[in-house]
Amino acid sequence: MFSKFLLFASFIIAVTANPVSRNLVVHEQRDTVPDGFLKSGAAPADQVLDLRMALHNTDMAGLEKALYDVSTPDSAHYGQHLTKEEVEEFVKPDSKSVSIVNDFLASHGVTAKSISPAGDWLAFSVPVSKAKEMFDADFFVFQHKETGKQYVRTLAYSIPTELQGHLDLVHPTITFENPLAGLPLVSSPLSAVTAARNFTSRQSDSSCDSGITPRCLQTLYGIPATLASQSSNVLGVSGYNNQFANQQDLSTFLQEQRPDLPSDTTFTVETLDDGSNSQDPGTAGLEANLDIQYTVGLASGVPTTFISVGENNQDGLAGFLDTTNYLLGQNNPPQVLTTSYGLVESNISPDLANRLCDAYMQLGARGTSILFASGDGGVSGNRPTDDCSTFVPTFPSGCPFITSVGATDGVQEAAASLSSGGFSNIFDTPSYQRSAVSAYLKDLGSTNDGLFNPSGRGFPDISAQGTNVIIVQNGGDQPVQGTSCSSPIFASVIALLNDDLIAAGKSPLGFLNPLLYSAAGQAALNDITSGSNPGCNTEGFPAGPGWDPVTGLGTPNFAKLQSAVGL
Repeated sequence: MFSKFLLFASFIIAVTANPVSRNLVVHEQRDTVPDGFLKSGAAPADQVLDLRMALHNTDMAGLEKALYDVSTPDSAHYGQHLTKEEVEEFVKPDSKSVSIVNDFLASHGVTAKSISPAGDWLAFSVPVSKAKEMFDADFFVFQHKETGKQYVRTLAYSIPTELQGHLDLVHPTITFENPLAGLPLVSSPLSAVTAARNFTSRQSDSSCDSGITPRCLQTLYGIPATLASQSSNVLGVSGYNNQFANQQDLSTFLQEQRPDLPSDTTFTVETLDDGSNSQDPGTAGLEANLDIQYTVGLASGVPTTFISVGENNQDGLAGFLDTTNYLLGQNNPPQVLTTSYGLVESNISPDLANRLCDAYMQLGARGTSILFASGDGGVSGNRPTDDCSTFVPTFPSGCPFITSVGATDGVQEAAASLSSGGFSNIFDTPSYQRSAVSAYLKDLGSTNDGLFNPSGRGFPDISAQGTNVIIVQNGGDQPVQGTSCSSPIFASVIALLNDDLIAAGKSPLGFLNPLLYSAAGQAALNDITSGSNPGCNTEGFPAGPGWDPVTGLGTPNFAKLQSAVGL
């Protein structure tokens, strides 16, 4: 009797000392290993994992409403962007959630630190054996076939029932980062720009004869060469994968392509995750040079910041998550952010994709326009391939709170065949594009039935030149191609519009899509109606009148955009 009493008493003490029970439920799982990866064996029990936990946000529905209130042109609150503190009030987790999650961690002898401004992300490190105990997860080593790079991941994990509604996800667990996602998607032979297309011609001059240059773009899109005047208006350029922007190459580019600008025009550099910006000529990055030369060299006089994200990010998303948390921590993030990198949507857990998308919503609510290259694989994703049985959406182009940029080809502009586009399998069609997408799908009919999600968020939203773009690399001219050309080009247009708006005493544009899909916005874009984006052994989607999942709503007409934004 006495021994039984002691045993029962010990059980009571153990349970009451551990405020979170071991009643575990599967929280996230994936059925198969993502394409391109091989499971090579169990992860070593003593290997240390750097994990993150996303706590449930207080009121993201309220923040989304606030975002649309400040981003929709006919709203009474249009342009009245939120402060850092106002956004954090929507985002910060409830104190009960913080307490329950920290109690769970403490019961396992783990202490976490907050890594986000609102306190909704926690980080901690534990060995594989402890992570298995905490989350009832079997961790394996997975190898990326093409690069040989290895990752420790699981295909499923569980959390205590008490954490449901308080903990959104644990990461990195079932998300697989593609190591090729950060590589520059640029290269093409030097050739004359195609001039003949079977649709309405727009005039250009001889500046476009040997390739796409700033002068050519100024002619095609009516982009002004006059200097911007507003020092508060900052254009951010994100850089990853040890891609460094070279000042000497920029100076040479300006001497050749923008002799009207001082050749010593420069850019500022911000770093995170042990990032840097080496000026050794041998380390100049093709992608970074492209992004800087077509922002500094096109958004004349707009202060430009190169944000170099190092490889010590440990965020399992190529550094995207750390970049958003970094910018959300700033009192004055850039008014425009362009990113020429992307991921494959299916490699990312839906919960994680939503959390990163929500972070872009936060930046949009604060007045930042976020542009991403849509990818260079047509309907097959970031890179061209026929090794796919269904179309491959890219990420974060499927996020409804960013502006996805596709590519065009030729002076008379048809869709570039490389331009990634399609429909998300995670995010539904947002209200601002529902009419435009519906009209396209009606015209599409049964073409590509079963290969894509017709109820998904369609991308890209807009487009710009993306082939035969001339940059300077290691002192010499280099033609490049990809939507990674298109995103900085369109971002420069937005930055110049912001300069005009701020000079007129108005707010910067912030989240662009409600404006772009409005009647005034669509009328300010050059509709691209020819071409397609083949992949997956198909012709892909055809471009057509209005929005299409190859070129979006079209390319910019600066004068008409000025009118559309009230200038």
